[in-house]
Amino acid sequence: MTSGLGTTLRQWRDRLSPAAAGLPTGHARRARGLRREELAELAGISVDYVVRLEQGRFVTPSAQVVAALARALQLTRDERDHLHRLARLVPPPDAEVSDHIPPGLHRLVHRMGHGAVAVFAADWRLIRWNRPWAALVGDPAPVRPELRNFARDVFPPDGAAPRLAHWPVVSLTGGSVQPAIVADLRRATGRFPGSRRLHDLIRTLTAGNARFAALWAEGAVGAHREEHKIIEHPVAGPITVDCDVLTDGDAELKIVMLTAMPGSEDETRLRLATVAGAVSAPRTPDPAG
Repeated sequence: MTSGLGTTLRQWRDRLSPAAAGLPTGHARRARGLRREELAELAGISVDYVVRLEQGRFVTPSAQVVAALARALQLTRDERDHLHRLARLVPPPDAEVSDHIPPGLHRLVHRMGHGAVAVFAADWRLIRWNRPWAALVGDPAPVRPELRNFARDVFPPDGAAPRLAHWPVVSLTGGSVQPAIVADLRRATGRFPGSRRLHDLIRTLTAGNARFAALWAEGAVGAHREEHKIIEHPVAGPITVDCDVLTDGDAELKIVMLTAMPGSEDETRLRLATVAGAVSAPRTPDPAG
């Protein structure tokens, strides 16, 4: 079964009723949804153009035509993006980096139990964490939201201390973390080219950190996927953890998980740190609860 541009347009035209499109309805209608003439009128294109699209005689409409069809057919964002891809076009980017976390991801973070999990936005701003995360590296709640940013911690201005960790956290990945973060931020600028927040962050990092400026000038594009760290926990002692980064959805949310080797002394220390943090933590609102 084909699922090309023409077939998909016909399916979406058939499902949209004239009433939903704000058109008058008559009793003698054979079409289940919109007629081609009605779609053409709503989209501001000719009927012949709609016919050629649906019959597969033309498969590369312009971005303006695709956007008009998406509006006329009342498509969701996912459907709009799919229509662009069928037309061999890049879907339009969102204007701004989003801090919205879908309910399912919110529940996942909350229900991870003893696992230390946090969610970062596309620009590496920390936007959600669970109690084990706060117990393991320190509670970020007192830090202003715009300063809860991992890239700011990786590339601090001269003399600035990290804000997301309350005690030393040493990377075991060598010199690969800094280039990976810079490449990931450049990747985000392609996804959110109009984001003022993202561009302000990059401007701040470029002006305040020579290493960031040098790496940014290289133009690399990539994603930060994994890292290995030693957390110098004040109660449990040094804990070696794996840091894995998963990306969720079009918003480019980054789900970061800190785990230790199963059955190892590090896993025992991680559990001790979680328990110690849960006992000593002040009663502040839980961002994951």
